[in-house]
Amino acid sequence: MILCCGEALIDMLPRETADGDAAFVPHVGGSVFNTAIALGRLDIPVSFFSGLSEDLFGVRLQDALRASGVDLTHAIVSSRPTTLAFVSLSDGQASYDFYDENTAGRMLFEADLPDLDDGVEALLFGGISLATEPCGSTYESLMARESSTRVIMLDPNIRQAFIRDPLAHKARMRRLMAIADIVKISEEDLAWFGGPASAAEVAQVLLAAGTKLVIVTTGPKGASAYWRGGSFVISAVNVTVVDTVGAGDSFNAGILAALRKTGFLKKERLASLTTEVVRDALSFATRVAAVTVSRAGANPPWADEI
Repeated sequence: MILCCGEALIDMLPRETADGDAAFVPHVGGSVFNTAIALGRLDIPVSFFSGLSEDLFGVRLQDALRASGVDLTHAIVSSRPTTLAFVSLSDGQASYDFYDENTAGRMLFEADLPDLDDGVEALLFGGISLATEPCGSTYESLMARESSTRVIMLDPNIRQAFIRDPLAHKARMRRLMAIADIVKISEEDLAWFGGPASAAEVAQVLLAAGTKLVIVTTGPKGASAYWRGGSFVISAVNVTVVDTVGAGDSFNAGILAALRKTGFLKKERLASLTTEVVRDALSFATRVAAVTVSRAGANPPWADEI
């Protein structure tokens, strides 16, 4: 089983009423939530660790997770409100304004950390849940606790509008990347971190520190993967893009699903990756992401759609 650790929220997507007025329509979402949904739809055993609300939006989130086969045993349910993210789209690219004070997802504490049995093979972390407190420290503690025995994947998924202290967040991301087995990072994320290093140079630094697989995504240009045995570049699938909401999250699910199906989602096996395994994982992940961007909102594909 893969445990997805991070935010679940409501994306308020811009729409137009029948009278032509601007409006927002609520859709379930959140970076890690989207990946959990995608994994469930790909028939991968998956559970979700986050704070979820009992309010009407929280119930929608819980219902959506269950409908896609996601286990909620590890979720913490409270009466606090659900985080809202108002989305703006420009040429299909999404930007966000978040409303997150005292929400169920944010007010997650170390006392809420789950006890994990041997059925949990890997954990995914990332998104805005790492940028605020107390949940950011809670997730960091869980990642540090489990990193010696289970596969850890990290997607920084930087949302600048949500980061109050960039220096502190960069320091946290560097600590987490140092103990992650798989790091998926976008070229936009790399630009936010700053520095003159190329994607390949950043990857080599991470690999030297112990990361087993580094993937750099470049949107419509595809993705590059680096591991100790080599590197591989893949082009994106050519589709008509409706919007990019959830694209990277679906890509993450594709990588995890492909590695699990080939038996490589284990710490010892990640150390012996081959070009064939990485190529097939990237190919599958790009196909999963291509379906997601071809339709509105974060709506990842089911297994029979790939």
